[in-house]
Amino acid sequence: MTVALMWEARAAAGRGEELLAWVREQPLAAEPLRREVLRAPQDRVLVITWWAASYDAELPELPEPDGELVTRAVHRWRFESVADG
Repeated sequence: MTVALMWEARAAAGRGEELLAWVREQPLAAEPLRREVLRAPQDRVLVITWWAASYDAELPELPEPDGELVTRAVHRWRFESVADG
């Protein structure tokens, strides 16, 4: 099974590039199958990591950034792959 962890934060006004740099510097305790960093308007940053694991597996996640860097708490979601059909 493949599990995808999604981590999304919105930077404080004018700090989008700083949040993006912060995310790129964050190590994980283990290496995922894939890690992708995306951005969107309003200085939002999304990180998706894919893991070969069960849905409820204990997996390393990105931490919360410094409170002054973001406008709200980080949003987190977990999804599992499903077969086509």
